Amino acid sequence: MKFFSRAQKTGFVIPDLSKTAAFYEGTNCKIMNGKALSAQFISQAQTLRNGKKIPCLAVILTGDNPASHVYVKNKIKIFNEAGFESQSFYLSSADTSEEKIISIIHKLNNDKNVDGILVQLPLPKNVNVEKILNEILPEKDVDGFLAQSIGSLATGEFTHAIACTPFGVLAMLYSYGVEISGKNAVVVGRSNIVGKPMSLLLLSTDATVTIAHSKTKQLKEICQNADILIAAIGKPEFIDKSYIKKNAVVVDVGIHRKENGKLCGDVHTNVTEVAQALSPVPGGVGPMTIAMLMLNTALAAWAKN
Repeated sequence: MKFFSRAQKTGFVIPDLSKTAAFYEGTNCKIMNGKALSAQFISQAQTLRNGKKIPCLAVILTGDNPASHVYVKNKIKIFNEAGFESQSFYLSSADTSEEKIISIIHKLNNDKNVDGILVQLPLPKNVNVEKILNEILPEKDVDGFLAQSIGSLATGEFTHAIACTPFGVLAMLYSYGVEISGKNAVVVGRSNIVGKPMSLLLLSTDATVTIAHSKTKQLKEICQNADILIAAIGKPEFIDKSYIKKNAVVVDVGIHRKENGKLCGDVHTNVTEVAQALSPVPGGVGPMTIAMLMLNTALAAWAKN
């Protein structure tokens, strides 16, 4: 479990939730409860911070995207629960420019109290995302998006932050006792935020990995061969039970709001009829993403102290 070695050295552990897992009603499919696992990591952080520097995250939020405001609010809430500090910088759409964002990042780079810098995505269309992110010091990249962080992941050194969503997904799989080594894993989606780092993490744990995407031919047949399926395709309820191998483990990274106002993921709930385990939406990957952001910030703070 080399991917978790930096966290282990600090005192974090992945709890075993496999024996207490609940099942989806009327099925033999386990609920991989990210909210419960996230709470365990928050509790660990509360204990481990004693006698150490209080980690501090700075968040830069631009524009008026309602979802982004909710995400930032949830992140700050988790940090407060852990007893960590946070700073927020809000820029309206009219006040957002590359120069303005970069000036804030430079200030935060030089602030010794700030351990992690997070630029909430998406950014306005007039802003170059790569240019903005590359202004963040590598040691303050708690999102795990910079080239140094991805390179550390690709080489298996794990000396930098791991992208939060893939990090949370792998911790969830381990927590629920999912065997990964030697298994066929399919990642549906190739984004720099989820798909690519997810595939690298699975490779590091000796899975045989296939990356599928919107241009993949025979997508259903490829998914049907997966022992572990990570759905990050960005289409509501696209993956249904016809895509799923009997007793496969399915992780749903997507989140969407349906016309009736209810939330759903990239995976249809009927996969519970054939899958061994499924992460719910909401309450699955989302809380784990924020928990791993908290963990990455703690590691950034405590590595230099």
